[in-house]
Amino acid sequence: MDLKDALPINKWGKNIKKPFVIAGPCSAETPEQLLSTALELKKLNVDALRAGIWKPRTRPNGFEGMGIEALKWVKDVKAESGLPFATEVGSALHVEVALKYGCDILWIGARTTVNPFSVQEIADSLKGVDIPVLVKNPMNPDINLWIGALERIHNAGISKVGAIHRGFSSFEKTKFRNTPNWQIPFELKRQFPDLALLCDPSHIGGTRDLIFDISQRALDFDYDGLIIESHINPDEAWSDASQQVTPARLAEILSELKYKTESSDNVEFISQLEQLRNKINNIDKDLIDTLAQRMIISEKIGEYKKVNSVTTYQNDRWIEIFNTRKEWARKLNVSEEFVADIFKLVHEESVRKQEEIINNEITKA
Repeated sequence: MDLKDALPINKWGKNIKKPFVIAGPCSAETPEQLLSTALELKKLNVDALRAGIWKPRTRPNGFEGMGIEALKWVKDVKAESGLPFATEVGSALHVEVALKYGCDILWIGARTTVNPFSVQEIADSLKGVDIPVLVKNPMNPDINLWIGALERIHNAGISKVGAIHRGFSSFEKTKFRNTPNWQIPFELKRQFPDLALLCDPSHIGGTRDLIFDISQRALDFDYDGLIIESHINPDEAWSDASQQVTPARLAEILSELKYKTESSDNVEFISQLEQLRNKINNIDKDLIDTLAQRMIISEKIGEYKKVNSVTTYQNDRWIEIFNTRKEWARKLNVSEEFVADIFKLVHEESVRKQEEIINNEITKA
């Protein structure tokens, strides 16, 4: 099966619309906590209730979920709230008991996505099942691991398969718990335009103060939905307390978000947009032409270095490029970080071409 044939989210069932909102506590802790949260979330018209039944922890001796005991509460909570229930699964056994107790949506967590053996085991256990199954991005920024996990689930016959962007682990200290690396989900959506894509601002941000801004950005990027952690008393939560919001705060977040359409019927707008896009097309052609000319010069430099037995990488020259281009960017009011990232790639390609010449890995006609 081709992942491009996965059903878009608006075809998952009746009355499903964007943004599809899944909300609920990080963990199901007690019957009372789960039910009271669910009843408050029902008032917000969220689409599904989420709660962790099994909690994979980085280190032992932490709260690892209530397990099957919590699943026994799901039937009553669903009956009283009327909300579908979503939870994470990490093994075939999890799938079996989650389905037995009436879970409506399953997702595979980031720690599981990194292991193709575990994903395949889950996929095999899902054959013959017709419910939405979501796959979180792997902890490390590897799009092929993410795509591979989605393909395994889809190949098991799951047509309602979707992706959850929850950010990526990084050694660098940033304001995020997991860095967004937005370009990775963008590339996923480019390859599979109809694939449902949800954002998990709770795990990206790691603190409740960042949830609104991350959610708004995801909607600006045309994500299909959000999965947000909400707890009746988040400060007393047994896991990930700092990234959960009360149902009341979630109501504020959802009401303040601005929902934008993908297109407009305004003729003047469309005309102006098309003119501006044509200008961008022309500029992009000039950019590529300039890059091609730069690479030709880099090759000539490589030939000169080869004749004179000079090393490819020249640290002083790279420092000069790195600093001066950032200074040029600053004077033109262009992001220095953006320009630095671009020239890192340009420099890497220039060095690669010169190494090919010096090592005789290419021949010229």
